[in-house]
Amino acid sequence: MKIKRISTIIVDMPLIRPHVMSLMTVEVVNYLFVRVEAENGAAGWGETSFLGGPTWSEESAESAQAVVNTYMGPFLIGKEAEEIEGLRHLMGSLVRGNHFAQAAVELALWDLLGKLRGLPVYDLLGGKVRDKVPLSWSLASGTLEAELKEAEERAAQGGFIFKFKTGLMKPEEDAARIKNIRQAFPKAWLRADANQGWDRFTAIRAIRLFEEYNMDFVEQPVPKSDIDSLVAIAGSTSIPLLADESLESLQAATQLVKRDAVGMFGIKLSKAGGLLGAKRLAAIAEGAAFPCYVGSMMESPLCNAAHLHFACSTPAVTMGCELFGPMLLADSLTEEQSIFKDGHICLNEPKPGFGVTMREDKIRRYQRAPFHHIG
Repeated sequence: MKIKRISTIIVDMPLIRPHVMSLMTVEVVNYLFVRVEAENGAAGWGETSFLGGPTWSEESAESAQAVVNTYMGPFLIGKEAEEIEGLRHLMGSLVRGNHFAQAAVELALWDLLGKLRGLPVYDLLGGKVRDKVPLSWSLASGTLEAELKEAEERAAQGGFIFKFKTGLMKPEEDAARIKNIRQAFPKAWLRADANQGWDRFTAIRAIRLFEEYNMDFVEQPVPKSDIDSLVAIAGSTSIPLLADESLESLQAATQLVKRDAVGMFGIKLSKAGGLLGAKRLAAIAEGAAFPCYVGSMMESPLCNAAHLHFACSTPAVTMGCELFGPMLLADSLTEEQSIFKDGHICLNEPKPGFGVTMREDKIRRYQRAPFHHIG
């Protein structure tokens, strides 16, 4: 079935509360949605999201849309929509990097393929190994009182995994935040994420302060390219390190394993360039006996579903996920909603593709400009 048309649109969605990170404070999430239509009229949707423009990654909603509209989309028109591996290779030859842009198109192709075959995407990926994934809640509201209240609300709903956004305050202040939650929830799973916010020596000092609170991991303590510091930190502290931003390519993932720089992988579909890239990262992790965690870029229920299909079809995902994005969005762009129950995010009833129907009336409400069509 050939590709007839590709459409893109940027949507800006406010959050119900600021999300405070070392790199920025996020109040609005920027989405690029991609719609791929086949010649029989069937269509698949893909999504990629951005926090603060080209701050977390080198891409932005604006740059990703330009890449799809100008440098990839026109060359995909008329190609076989079901040959996703070949199309992924073609996109990689048309543009270097730009994984977020490539992911939005690839996810739309997976959604379309599922609809053409009448199968959920997880079946196309090999089938389920689980029906639900433990949900981690990021504590990033900025105050001890607000964080404790959020933790209490999540615990009342069965959630006992909390991740602290660190690196903005002094290490002693971050340690006080962790102590506050550990005392309130002695059996909770606790993690920390510095989003590249420390240098080597600050990271070592901070993580040593965290050690008494029984942490599962510390995520991306230093800038993504500083593998030497990751190696030094890993050898100087007892809490495992998780790579997120550093997983910018398969080659980078291989180097992290070879050098014993980290002990876990945090996988995001946008960062990986889509489901195929994410599966390859998970295979590297499995070969190294690394557990995997599924990260979040505040996705809508559409890309949340894509991540969940990946997590539920990938054995190495044993550290849960942080697919809480829809809980923080001020509105919903989809008919179906992510299902959160007893501290987990759960698969919806089986439907073709990702099983999510976009609400174009809501898209128009938050769009920057009308759809751009190719083909």
